[in-house]
Amino acid sequence: MGATRLFYYVRSMRRNMWNRLLVIFALAALTGCKAHKQLVVNKDPGSPKESRKEIAKLDAIRSAQLDFKTFSGRARARLQINNSSNDVTMNLRIQHGKKIWVSITAIAGIEVARAEITPDSILAINKLQGLYVRQPFSYIYKYASSQLDFNSVEALLTGNAIPQLLNDQAQMSTDSAGVALSGNLQELVYKLIVGPDLKARTTDLTSQDAGQAMQVDNRQFIPVAAGNRVMASQIDINSTAGTKKIKLSMHYIREDFDQPLEYPFSIPDSYAPAK
Repeated sequence: MGATRLFYYVRSMRRNMWNRLLVIFALAALTGCKAHKQLVVNKDPGSPKESRKEIAKLDAIRSAQLDFKTFSGRARARLQINNSSNDVTMNLRIQHGKKIWVSITAIAGIEVARAEITPDSILAINKLQGLYVRQPFSYIYKYASSQLDFNSVEALLTGNAIPQLLNDQAQMSTDSAGVALSGNLQELVYKLIVGPDLKARTTDLTSQDAGQAMQVDNRQFIPVAAGNRVMASQIDINSTAGTKKIKLSMHYIREDFDQPLEYPFSIPDSYAPAK
């Protein structure tokens, strides 16, 4: 790549990447969707025999989800907002239930942003503009319901079923393609489809009142040597919020489990808080 092209690319990333990094948090926030009142789902209990079968199936689905203490992966990613897109590389490190660390690099291996999410906090730095975000995790509830939690974000990034959708009140149907779970969480209407292997294939989330919709497709499941695991190597997230359309496509090219990891993160003294 010539110097002129690289200059314009970096300038474009400088202009756009901060908003795009925050969009990743917004995509995760859509798993909760804005809500103000609790909807009560009255599930038809059916016969005791059918209820026992459904409980057993739910337990089997939960057990089939990717289980790990730590995860590290590298993914080629394309983030598209309406008609504008960027290709980046995402390096992820996850300590299950405790920490998500993300480093985003652009062309020529330039790191443009880094983020750290815990159940208590959201930290992010924009290396191109010298900006940072430091907020409690509850900051996300300005845009989403408290149904969203850290585990929802972790599930999205690893191709797992969102834990809140695997609840005993879900309506269940089964056919040759797998199992469908559907229901309501507050004003969020959801449908989760798991395949015959009980892995999450498609997740549809809709909040008509908030004008938000989201679809997550997990594809290209591959065996992982560590622990005889199977995970989705392709994760596509499509969301619509009003007139804004967002698509994040992630293709994992490397993954590893249960290895000691470091999560380096610091905010340089010269950086300013993002407005």
